[in-house]
Amino acid sequence: MPSRRRGVPLPPAPRPLKVLGRLLGIPINEVRGYWMQESRSIRAGASALGIGLFATIIAGVVLMSAEARLEDIPGLLALIPAAIGMRGSIFGALGSRLSTGILTGEFEPELRRRSYLGRQIEAATILSFATATQAGVLAWAISVALGLRTVPLLDLVAISLIGGLLSSLVLFFVVIWMARRSNLRGWSMDDVGAPIITAAGDLVTLPALLVGSLVLAVEPVAMAVGALGLVVGVVAVVLGARRDDAMIRRIVRESMIVLTIAVSIDVMAGIVVESRAEEQFSAPALLVLIPPFIANCGSLGGMLSSRLASKLHVGLLEPRLLPGKLASLDFSLTVLLAFLAFTGVGAAGWLAAVLVPNVDPLPLLSMLGVTWLAGLFAVFVLAAAAYAAATTSFRFGFDPDNHGIPVVTATMDLAGVICLVAAITILQVG
Repeated sequence: MPSRRRGVPLPPAPRPLKVLGRLLGIPINEVRGYWMQESRSIRAGASALGIGLFATIIAGVVLMSAEARLEDIPGLLALIPAAIGMRGSIFGALGSRLSTGILTGEFEPELRRRSYLGRQIEAATILSFATATQAGVLAWAISVALGLRTVPLLDLVAISLIGGLLSSLVLFFVVIWMARRSNLRGWSMDDVGAPIITAAGDLVTLPALLVGSLVLAVEPVAMAVGALGLVVGVVAVVLGARRDDAMIRRIVRESMIVLTIAVSIDVMAGIVVESRAEEQFSAPALLVLIPPFIANCGSLGGMLSSRLASKLHVGLLEPRLLPGKLASLDFSLTVLLAFLAFTGVGAAGWLAAVLVPNVDPLPLLSMLGVTWLAGLFAVFVLAAAAYAAATTSFRFGFDPDNHGIPVVTATMDLAGVICLVAAITILQVG
């Protein structure tokens, strides 16, 4: 890797970069050289994370503003991370598969039933119906098992089904548009897909759930929708798993296993928030951090997982137990983007708290300190989760596009909340 440009030595590496190089076991000049080589990906990823941050801050403001509604519907706060996580998992994985299809030449922009795009959309539709029902059932069951207050099962399933389907409709348009533009413009969906899809999911899913909760005003309708949701969810899984199309059948079979685990983890994340909300998130200014922080954890992990999956598919990466140089260099990109992303989360969260009426903002440095410390904890967890999910699934003959993003998104939904709670506790903010 050249160390000079136009005869002038590169400036000395900053101390944080030296520390990063030592942690990765890679010469500093190679890390800097890789960043220069991937400058387009860094710009695209940073831009996508910026767009995502704006969207998720809005989601955070909605969450902060809907505090009274959440208190009126026990169990809804436990459902929110599962509903949001499923949208990110299903459509993030869809974006990752379409990205691989573009790289391998399988992608066709025409939306026909038998086309590559058409079959991917059909599989995602089946998974959307199935997981919307599943999220409601698991949120109710785990809440009851832990002795937490919750609305009846059919009510929670009805909210989950309506909210899930409304948000899925929007996300289908987002993913299809992104895939077509990426194919036309030569963009890499690995760099922009996860942040944009995650942000869109966060932006539309929470309002969609609040809209879905309106069905509780007419209890017989809520019970009917909930019962219908249970039937449709089961039928969707059975038909999808027995589909005669091998691609759809494989996606449904592989995805339902990992999505079931992911939903359970997401519900636990919601329960952590619900049980700790009064103590750790007593300041509304901290509550606004939850959606953007968790979303950025999922986006960064999804970007890394998607990059690793594409490299595994085209043979650039070996599915080794410990990451090699190329995987470590990709991790270094994630660390750089993580610093930018979590700085943005803290600053934007502070600004949102300043602008929203009747909210007492915390000092800017306190907000930045929380997101930096929580982000430091989170970045190593998401990197390990992304690498393990991509390489393990590939080693066992599964498609890492089906497993990587759902696993890392669900892991970070729970780990992100824990990292945020740990940072607030350590710094005694709020």
